[in-house]
Amino acid sequence: MTAPGRRAYRSPRRQQQAAETRAGVLAAATALFGTRGWSATGMRDVAREAGVAVETVYANFRSKTELLMAAIDVGVVGDADPVPLAQRPEFARLSAGELADRITAAAHLMTDINRRISGLRRALAEAAGSEPELAAKLLQAENRRRVNVRQGVELVTGRDVGEDLRDEIWAMSGVDVFHLLTEIAGWSVAKYERWVADVLGRLLVPGEEGRR
Repeated sequence: MTAPGRRAYRSPRRQQQAAETRAGVLAAATALFGTRGWSATGMRDVAREAGVAVETVYANFRSKTELLMAAIDVGVVGDADPVPLAQRPEFARLSAGELADRITAAAHLMTDINRRISGLRRALAEAAGSEPELAAKLLQAENRRRVNVRQGVELVTGRDVGEDLRDEIWAMSGVDVFHLLTEIAGWSVAKYERWVADVLGRLLVPGEEGRR
């Protein structure tokens, strides 16, 4: 116990090692959930892949559910820093430059996110079929994505957008469409990104399809 008035000593090296261990566990979880899915991936598998004891995995993540959701959170933003997507530079770029530049930035951001989380979101969808807690997590994640989509579209366009337009972009930019086009139809990620930019351009150019 630390004496009153004294701060507990925290070793920067120990903190760095703990962060590296956590990152290694998340990387292992991302690889295994992404390739094997939910049911075929256990905490011991993740520990073995990360080269740590299973107790170390549980010390960082209390359950398999928490581990999967943490891996998805990291996948969405690209790193383990506790900074929401809406506060990141790549999100701010959606309001920089001409409309064409902003649309290109949006397509790139959507593509990067889907590339990172495609396998993880399939694992979450698999788990949601039999795990009520994860079904609720999936719904929460999609509702949060709808909010992010609306914020992003309003940055790109510089104006308020209606629910219909938000939902169109939310649907077309989802990981299911990414999977269909890149995994089943055989598109390259670059071709997918160009398609997203093209669709966004047609949806967001002022005056097109007067309902927007």
